[in-house]
Amino acid sequence: MAQIQVTDLTFSYDGSADDVLKDVNFNIDTNWKLGLIGRNGKGKTTLLNLFMGRFDYRGNINTATCFDYFPYTVFDSDLTKNAVDLIERWKPQIEIWQVLIQMNELKMNPECLYRPFKTLSFGERTRVMLAVLFAAENEFLLIDEPTNHLDTKARDIIKEYLTSKKGFILVSHDRDLLDAVCDHVLVLNSSTIEVQAGNFSTWWENKEKKDAFQQAENEKHLKEIGKLKTAADRSSRWADKNENTKIGFDPVKEHDRSIAARSFIGAKTKKMQARVKSYEQRIDREIEEKEGLLQDIERISDLKIEPLRFHKEVLINANELSLGYEGSEKPLFEGLRFQVKRGERIILSGENGCGKSSVLKAILKKTDFRERGADSGLLISGDLDVASGMTISYVNQDTSFLSGTLRKYSEIQGLNESLFLAVLRQLDFGREQFVKNMEDFSEGQKKKVLIAASLLTPAHLYIWDEPLNFIDVFSRMQIEKLILQYKPTMLLVEHDVRFQQKVGTNIIRIPPFMTMA
Repeated sequence: MAQIQVTDLTFSYDGSADDVLKDVNFNIDTNWKLGLIGRNGKGKTTLLNLFMGRFDYRGNINTATCFDYFPYTVFDSDLTKNAVDLIERWKPQIEIWQVLIQMNELKMNPECLYRPFKTLSFGERTRVMLAVLFAAENEFLLIDEPTNHLDTKARDIIKEYLTSKKGFILVSHDRDLLDAVCDHVLVLNSSTIEVQAGNFSTWWENKEKKDAFQQAENEKHLKEIGKLKTAADRSSRWADKNENTKIGFDPVKEHDRSIAARSFIGAKTKKMQARVKSYEQRIDREIEEKEGLLQDIERISDLKIEPLRFHKEVLINANELSLGYEGSEKPLFEGLRFQVKRGERIILSGENGCGKSSVLKAILKKTDFRERGADSGLLISGDLDVASGMTISYVNQDTSFLSGTLRKYSEIQGLNESLFLAVLRQLDFGREQFVKNMEDFSEGQKKKVLIAASLLTPAHLYIWDEPLNFIDVFSRMQIEKLILQYKPTMLLVEHDVRFQQKVGTNIIRIPPFMTMA
């Protein structure tokens, strides 16, 4: 076991006035299974890159251990190469037999190593990379969001595999994965960084208790400050009024007052002024104790949505539905049956490549909705009845088309710019992001742009395709709360198990490449 000591770590990207990380200090052990938690844009991936020595920084990272990083870089020219040929570049010090041992633990067929990389599914690519990553010993591994775009089966395999390992940092927004795998968490809070034993749920339970205590303490201090200010103001006014009586008096009204009373009044005023000063010192102490209490509280704002109510109960009816693509010898699936009724939240589930996103595109193709790729050789057979006259709000799983400014995007989408930016603020967008081009956003921030636009579009049906990829845990909980409160009619593709359990009214499973009974 070794330690990694981080002291006074500060980093900002070239041309940026804002520090991504500032004066960061923490210690971690290299045999931990560490979950790295934080909002989108807080610097999780940046921290991993700093461990890898990819950027210059101020401060110190002290350790005797070596690092390796997932995912490995795959260039366009690599896609035609066999996976086995990429290992030499990814991790030249290992032997193939070491990779094969890990592939067996990951329940993979060794023949995957001898296929062109482009023919591997997302899940197969991820598992090959993890097998290479863990093939060597005595390294501390940096694993950045391994389950994005993966189906439930692949996620379960990776979860089981990582549970049996140790000595890594895992960046993930999948609460189920973090709970199953991690024994410690490193949390990038709003203003501080903390290291804590336990998994995500343990940390979140402790955080809720801590936040509640700090909010109560804050309220107590605010009340005490209010009382002290009132008392100080009252004493100050009394002192001023008393001081004003030193000079001059009415001999008729104050016939018993002598010139000697002046010194008595002065002493009384001085005593009152001392009391005012004491109040001010106590106020300063109360303010000092109050400072920092709320700095790390996650203020998860309530989002809003305005779903439209459609006049028909059944919005979508699929019966004996089959989908395929031109040039393909066999369909994606056959004989699929499901309905989407008003107020339901239907989740499509199945392995990668089984046709979940194609179902969404087939529905869009049946409407006036215009979406990139919706008509790209998709063949529909069987019955797919989509109610006419519906307004649909769509979130694409692809964000690569986002470019330019938020202002221009809101104009193109017909959104109220002020409301659009306000929703992004509620999703924890910093104001400094508003002046950047979207191509400079993180993947999580790009997804939030699409979700914010969808929330501002009143619709009868919300079709979301893997909306939570790259989205941080706190925003996921915001979105869950929104859906449960407003109960919009939705058709979703999403692999987050916790999300499925919380918001789904029904889950439709699509077996791949087979006729359905």
